[in-house]
Amino acid sequence: MRKLIITSLTILITGFSFSQETKKDTLKTEEISVVKPYTPKISDAFKVTSNPTIEDTSAIEKEKVTYSIFSIPVASTFTPSKGKAKGVIREPKDRLFENYISAGFGNFTSPLFEAYIHSGDTRYNDFGIFINHHSSEGGINDALLNTNFSDTRIDGYYKQFDRDYNWQVNAGIQRKQFNYYGLSSDLIFEDAFINSLNEEQVYKNMYVGGKIDFEDSFFKGATAEILNFSDDYNSNEIRLLVKPKIEFPISTELINADFLIDVISGKFKQNYTTTDDLKYSYLNLGFNPNFEVLRENLTINLGAKLYYTNDLENKITNFYAYPNVTASLKMIDEVLTLVAGVTGDLYQNTYSNFANKNPYVSPTLNILQTDKQYKAFVGAKGKLASNIGYNFNVSHTSEINKPLFIQNQTKTDGTILIDNAYEAGNSFEVIYDNIKTLDFLAEITIDASEEFDFSGTLNYSNFTTENQLEAWNLPTIKATISADYQNKNWFAGAKLFYNGKINDFVIPFGLTTENGSIVENNSYMDLNLNGGYIFSDRLTAFAKINNALGEKYHTFINYQVQTLQILAGITYKFDL
Repeated sequence: MRKLIITSLTILITGFSFSQETKKDTLKTEEISVVKPYTPKISDAFKVTSNPTIEDTSAIEKEKVTYSIFSIPVASTFTPSKGKAKGVIREPKDRLFENYISAGFGNFTSPLFEAYIHSGDTRYNDFGIFINHHSSEGGINDALLNTNFSDTRIDGYYKQFDRDYNWQVNAGIQRKQFNYYGLSSDLIFEDAFINSLNEEQVYKNMYVGGKIDFEDSFFKGATAEILNFSDDYNSNEIRLLVKPKIEFPISTELINADFLIDVISGKFKQNYTTTDDLKYSYLNLGFNPNFEVLRENLTINLGAKLYYTNDLENKITNFYAYPNVTASLKMIDEVLTLVAGVTGDLYQNTYSNFANKNPYVSPTLNILQTDKQYKAFVGAKGKLASNIGYNFNVSHTSEINKPLFIQNQTKTDGTILIDNAYEAGNSFEVIYDNIKTLDFLAEITIDASEEFDFSGTLNYSNFTTENQLEAWNLPTIKATISADYQNKNWFAGAKLFYNGKINDFVIPFGLTTENGSIVENNSYMDLNLNGGYIFSDRLTAFAKINNALGEKYHTFINYQVQTLQILAGITYKFDL
């Protein structure tokens, strides 16, 4: 018994020592001991039944209940329908037609006709023709000569669209007829003298040209045009204009350059005092490089204009260089932007441009170039409110050989017959002077609503001449006020023009320049109205009222305009 007790204790101690074996600080790689923990087992455990059986000696019987209802069959007519999304009613889009014909008629026997017709594939080509005609029988009661005029123009073009470039050719002809009817009221003209005059002057302008534009190339394209201008006095002017353009990026900026080839040659069959021809010919080569700097709120253009010019008639060669530097700084987004710059340019004067500005010039002009040395300006633009925009600008300009219109001295006292109708003090010549101009410009635009907008412009110019007493026939003040209204069916507009007084220099018959005098041409206001009704997207009726105030003002000395002018017509739009 003692041995059994000693043996049992020895086994227990040995088992306890194995189960409580401590870990050593290091682990030998050559020997690994695995110790299995002790997991006792329950051999015979009494399991409790999850759903015990409850013995109840008393049984409860359920009472049987019988239910009955009064049922009447009902035939239902309801048929469910499939759900649909609620549609949004959209206004039908106005159809845009690409062709139109417009015709009208007004007092003073004034027909108007205009048409634009074109066709082609918008992806590949387009060609069309534009026709415009407007004429009037005159109707200026105080005039001794005919005051009728007409203007007819026809233009055509063809465009071709390719993947990398587009090109276009165009040609046109224009005929404008005027009369030298501006005889002075200070002279008494005999009937024989009036009957001897052929006061009509006809200007004819023909041109052919084209252009090409490249999409992905440093050579952006070029334009070319040949123009021929002539009149009823055998004057003729021909001009060639070629303008290539290149553009390429440097880092994040752009460099672009315009080139110019300008060749002009013209001839007048007579001058004002003799029967000698007047000839002029110029060759102008121009180069205009520009470097654009674009920043978040700052835009700067650094450029110059360089010209080589050759007076081919007088064998005189000159070089001209002008600045072309502009900058705009956005101070407050959409509210205030400051602008400033210095620019200059060389202008080639032409008989065509002078006749467009003043159709009563004599075919005896001296054609020179105008050297616009510089125009320095500073200004501000932006918005005073979300719908009110403004633009203010102050500039100072210096020009050498700036052209001025001045009345030709009359060659008759009302009885002496003359060779040409424009020699009776009823035409204008062009003289040149060096002029400095201080100019103030103010513009405002108001978008009152989607249907109504308003704008106004005021320009004040102060001229300083070098040789002439005045800047002849240049107004000091010019202003324009316009308003436009349009809704779905009605549209209307009004423009009020104000032109300040102008001065001319008149030399009486038989006297010298020293005996001439300054004649003032009064300021005037001209109110023009227009309106109409849109019957459909195809048919529109319109009406125009020019010189609605009925003023008998003069655009130039002795040249009174028509008074109240009313014209009405219709426009029809269509597709081919």
